[in-house]
Amino acid sequence: MKQSVRAKRMARNHKRNSKQTKLSLVSLMDIFTILVFFLMLNASDVQVLDNHKSVTLPESTSDTPAKETLLILVNNDAIVLQGKKVTDVDSALQDNQDTISALAKELEYHNQKRQKNAVMQQAVTAPQSDAAGQAITIMGDRSVPYAVLKKVMYTCAEAGYTDVSLAVEQLLSSEGEV
Repeated sequence: MKQSVRAKRMARNHKRNSKQTKLSLVSLMDIFTILVFFLMLNASDVQVLDNHKSVTLPESTSDTPAKETLLILVNNDAIVLQGKKVTDVDSALQDNQDTISALAKELEYHNQKRQKNAVMQQAVTAPQSDAAGQAITIMGDRSVPYAVLKKVMYTCAEAGYTDVSLAVEQLLSSEGEV
């Protein structure tokens, strides 16, 4: 028996559609992996400083986010710059000078290193103004004497790091408070 054109087309489509389709999960997983990494890198608008076990930060209701700067950690035992121990707190207290000489040397080293990087980048990008001074963040334990923090801040200012930020633990303020 002869089939019509319509019947042939229906048989052909039925035969084609009756096969099981396979879903390619590899490309789907690639897309979701890229999406997850993109969201992880770009969705974070909170800057978190590495908190050290030996430092208990004072609490504040500051709304200013932290910046990527040089980090000085001051606990009861030592003064640490970018993870490298510079000096002991006791020796800094015993010294009669206003500055901490070991910290000043390390800050000068980081300043020279930053200047070399700036010279290399200056050819690629437009020069940036350094009139406001360089930024530095101090993470000081709440039990550290103020005299030590004062010497650290004075040493930073003498080395050209005049944009000094003190790291604090942010308190969540209630909505009714101003």
